[in-house]
Amino acid sequence: MSQTAEIAWDDTVLPFQLDHADVRGRIARLDGTLQGVLSQHDYPPQVEALVAEVALLTALLGQTMKLRWKLSLQIRGNGPVRILAADYFAPSAEGEAARIRAWASFDGDRLDTSATPFSQIGQGYFAILIDQGEGTQPYQGITPLEKGSLSACAETYFEQSEQLPTRFRLAYGRSRMRGAEAERWRAGGLMVQHLPSLSGKPAGGAEHTDLLAGASSAADDAAAEDWSRVGHLMATVEDLELIGPTVSPTELLVRLFHEEAPRVFDPQAVRFGCTCSADKVRQSLSIYSAKDIRTMTTPEGIVTADCQFCGRHYEFDPATLGFEATVPVEGPEKGTTAEGTTAEGTAGDGH
Repeated sequence: MSQTAEIAWDDTVLPFQLDHADVRGRIARLDGTLQGVLSQHDYPPQVEALVAEVALLTALLGQTMKLRWKLSLQIRGNGPVRILAADYFAPSAEGEAARIRAWASFDGDRLDTSATPFSQIGQGYFAILIDQGEGTQPYQGITPLEKGSLSACAETYFEQSEQLPTRFRLAYGRSRMRGAEAERWRAGGLMVQHLPSLSGKPAGGAEHTDLLAGASSAADDAAAEDWSRVGHLMATVEDLELIGPTVSPTELLVRLFHEEAPRVFDPQAVRFGCTCSADKVRQSLSIYSAKDIRTMTTPEGIVTADCQFCGRHYEFDPATLGFEATVPVEGPEKGTTAEGTTAEGTAGDGH
């Protein structure tokens, strides 16, 4: 495979369907997107691994939903890693990339370097939140943290909340491309999901009862066999096949599922992207009085805020904040990014 072809599959999610098994799925490859997520913070290796896993899961799940706005994953526990959060923002227009961001809160003094990354979260919950935008009611589904990985928690969620058998195979880590000087984070994942039966029950009287029961049982047995076969095939995937870049997603599908009649759809590009802005910070502070704002003011006479996802730093005149603000805001405000550049604040969702 040429280097151009290798790069073409980076930061994409490829939807597919296995027509002979009534299974749909996604293959995701993250390169620059994951690098962008992790470069915002100096995470210890175990925390980096968890953020990589939650970002990869978000890419796979976000493209699976019929999403108009945002899907979020939130993991909270009582261990050294207290919070993992990731957002997938659907493309705002056809042909545009989806955006992903992720972040972790942790207690470095409590991290156990000899333990697995997942065990660092402790007891808690795994939540999927779907927000379709203004005028809709957000949806939230929660499942306990168990079974040793975040992907296993996602499988439990779909099994219990959606009654959709689902399996994941994820791989992530640092690697060096041919001719590259530095290592970069790469990740790849495969998700399959058993489709609900599309066959309806024909109308009829009592004389059809035995026939329908027999047909239903045979269909269930065939579906279970198909699902088991797909699972066994998934188990043969190697990490390097998932991460790439030398094996393309289409080549991997053919290797795994050529007898299941795989059918691919248009890939979705994904990018690291944060939607924080000065305007959103102002909105979040609009519930506070002037007295409250004074308690947030630094000795230098400003109020500061930092985005947990992208590291952008904002500074405000306290007189412009809260519901008792005395000075109007004039013109677009800017925040300083982690790299020291500036970016104008724009309206949008909060973080």
